[in-house]
Amino acid sequence: MGRILALLYGVVCYLIFFAVFLYSIWWVWTLDVPRPDAPLARALGIDTGLLLLFAVQHSGMARQGFKRAWTRVVSPAIERSTYVLAASLALLVLIVFWQPVPTLIWQLDSPVAQAALHALFGVGWLVVLVSTFLLDHADLFGLKQVWTYWRGQTYQPLAFRTPSMYKLVRHPIYLGFLLAFWSAPRMTLGHLYFAAVTTAWILVAIQLEERDLITFHGEQYKLYRSGVSMLVPWPARRYKP
Repeated sequence: MGRILALLYGVVCYLIFFAVFLYSIWWVWTLDVPRPDAPLARALGIDTGLLLLFAVQHSGMARQGFKRAWTRVVSPAIERSTYVLAASLALLVLIVFWQPVPTLIWQLDSPVAQAALHALFGVGWLVVLVSTFLLDHADLFGLKQVWTYWRGQTYQPLAFRTPSMYKLVRHPIYLGFLLAFWSAPRMTLGHLYFAAVTTAWILVAIQLEERDLITFHGEQYKLYRSGVSMLVPWPARRYKP
């Protein structure tokens, strides 16, 4: 692929991601707003399939074995952008075809409780976004790769480092998602199912990611893992490199 085409492709993939990301915030905020819904068994079956599709795409394409095979087909310069595009489309499919299950599980009527959960919802998404910039937002979403390719430079993968929140928790991005998904003053069965399944997937995805990180960074990451909590930022376990 020509350098200018690779750069344009990477930018388009990023813009699609960002649009879907913003849409997903609104979708989670309004998840299972009452509208014509399918029978319970059919709705949960469809929603399970959608969640499985997203989980397999998101975690499967991130594995090193898949990347080695995939880069025989696509240029390494656009591999990350292609992953970002596929993840964005999988998320969009999930959002568009999600079947609401509006059965009410709980509803908090206290204005204070509602305000607190709404604030946590916003904090969760903010943690997700800020965490990507603490590492390298452009690298995580493929922009750095296509930019260096366009300039004829050699791409250098991210070095291991633990900025800011990463000294308190190993996976602040996932922590942010969990805060956002569970901070619902009005919890429906569909929202609860979404939050529970994504939480289970996150716990599995972390194990897969950390296996790759140990492969890349060896004892350095093992030391980090032994001193920093996975998702709950316990101050007593602060990492001291």
